Amino acid sequence: MRDDPKLLILSVADNVAIARNRLKAGDIVAVSGVRVNISDEIPLGHKLARCPIAAGEKIIKLGAPIGYATEAIALGAHVHTHNIASDYIPTYTLPEDSP
Repeated sequence: MRDDPKLLILSVADNVAIARNRLKAGDIVAVSGVRVNISDEIPLGHKLARCPIAAGEKIIKLGAPIGYATEAIALGAHVHTHNIASDYIPTYTLPEDSP
């Protein structure tokens, strides 16, 4: 058993999986071959950790870094804005002097 069909893995390099449907606290899913008891609700489309992620470690989704963990994240834990910081530019506009 690798990953539960309730999870979507976009790239084998990812350290997060996407919830294909809402996962409730107490649900048990297979994450990277390990049965994990979900401790907090994970909404549809949200991420959960495929492995333990250390504070400061990059969050990898679709094979690319999207941010870093602001705290340690346990296997199967909800990965969202409460425990990651984004690597994206904080605005949709660039300064006028940008190339």
